[in-house]
Amino acid sequence: MTNIHSVLTDVYTVSEMTDSTQSERGPVARVGKRERLVSAARELVYRQGVARTTLADIAQEADVPLGNVYYYFKTKDDIVGAVVEDRGAQLESTFAELERRHRSPKPRLKALVAGFADRADATAQFGCPYGTLSSELAKRDDGSDPLAAPLMQIQLDWVEQQLRDMGRRDARDLAIDLIAAYEGSTILASALGQPELMASQTRRLQRWIDTLQP
Repeated sequence: MTNIHSVLTDVYTVSEMTDSTQSERGPVARVGKRERLVSAARELVYRQGVARTTLADIAQEADVPLGNVYYYFKTKDDIVGAVVEDRGAQLESTFAELERRHRSPKPRLKALVAGFADRADATAQFGCPYGTLSSELAKRDDGSDPLAAPLMQIQLDWVEQQLRDMGRRDARDLAIDLIAAYEGSTILASALGQPELMASQTRRLQRWIDTLQP
């Protein structure tokens, strides 16, 4: 099978690559302040959640003066929106790469599922980077944030399209089953502190995908 880790790099390790580049070239490197702020916000929101992350936290993590943050983002909601957009772009990039590497839908789906286990340790500690963010935004005191849905919708739509390309008339229901199974396993892995649950769920989902016929 194609190297799954390289396929899923955009989703799970963009921030690590950025950090490595910055450590080699200095904290400012060639990355602009806005990009550093979004990258810092993305990681802080993933590790500690939206509610606990402040603009001061983000500025410190990005090595940007707090006053400069307001030049790019007027409010914390603005930078959270940029994080959602950035996560969405990562997903779209990953799906495009899966389509480039695999000519048919079933191998694409199995490759996507295989990537779920690549970051099992981080998932067990912090949860799914898309699910946790979407869930937190959906539970805001002032009502469900419109930013809560896109990351889940992007995944559902892509999986559904692969299943439709396989000739499945129940593609939408099956897409929901797949994403729900994955998100459920991330909750269990995180709550129980058992990253191995991700590996077993990956194997189960891949066997399930193999059983799907047109």
